[in-house]
Amino acid sequence: MLRLSVLDQSPVSSGSTAADALRETVALAQATERLGYSRYWLAEHHGSPGLAGCAPEVLVARVAAATSTMRVGAGGVLLSHYSPRKVAETFGVLSALFPGRIDLGIGRADGASPAVAAALQQGVEGGGDAFGRKLVTLLADVTTSGTAAAGGVERPDVWLLASSSDGAAAAATLGLPLCFAHFISTGYGPQIVARYRRTFQPAGVREWSEATVAVAVICADTDGEAERLAASADVWRLGAEEGRGPVPTAEEAAARLRTPLDKAKIAQNRKGLIVGGPQRVADALWALGVDFDAEELVVLTVCHDPGARRRSYELLAEAFELAGR
Repeated sequence: MLRLSVLDQSPVSSGSTAADALRETVALAQATERLGYSRYWLAEHHGSPGLAGCAPEVLVARVAAATSTMRVGAGGVLLSHYSPRKVAETFGVLSALFPGRIDLGIGRADGASPAVAAALQQGVEGGGDAFGRKLVTLLADVTTSGTAAAGGVERPDVWLLASSSDGAAAAATLGLPLCFAHFISTGYGPQIVARYRRTFQPAGVREWSEATVAVAVICADTDGEAERLAASADVWRLGAEEGRGPVPTAEEAAARLRTPLDKAKIAQNRKGLIVGGPQRVADALWALGVDFDAEELVVLTVCHDPGARRRSYELLAEAFELAGR
């Protein structure tokens, strides 16, 4: 059985607002819970008009309150910007409010332009150069701060998000579960995850290794409709992530003239995006799960139409159920 979960970047569609995107995040969480998705992770990005999720801890609280069974978490908190103690306390409170349901995914990337990253790190000791030390401190703080120190037993599950062998090695050394970002890094992912499993240190946070894979998907009723929807994501991803604008409509995307460089970038980005009708996408995801020896895939879908985005998750859930997967 291959479990499915959700990674939501809270994309802002052309013609709508960030507030609309955040409301859609809550609606999508409720819909995917009904469909049987296992967990719902909220991403963190800064200074990007096309992504509304700059405060995952706030969204985690809102989504957890609007759902009842699925796990909810950050995918992930960009630790370089923050005090480990504050992050530990925040997610300790969330775990106390929503027992057994909170995940704390930690990411290493800045998720922002250098200027915005500097502003976020103002007054934070070490800034972005002390990630490893901060991560070790965070793991200690999760068990000794806030509600945990007051005798509480509820703590978040800490995950490490990685798109390289360095991040996976850190997860193995520290005994952390790993989420590998296939949608960012399509080369050697299965080998990196296999090495993580071989070198996992059970004396760390976990006694056993656990790895999930984050993958980008656009699923529609037909292959042709999926390709039409994907065109807007293709054009949207041409912009630098930290300054990326709202997701264009399919018509706006079709009207954009593509240079040879644009076409090359789109082809490269498509390596990390699975597009098609339910059967094509389900088969591709099943094959990916086999390649990674994964029991869970975390699915990211970005397109202009929120209804089409919800439909993508619905079709995928139905396809897996019908296939007995």
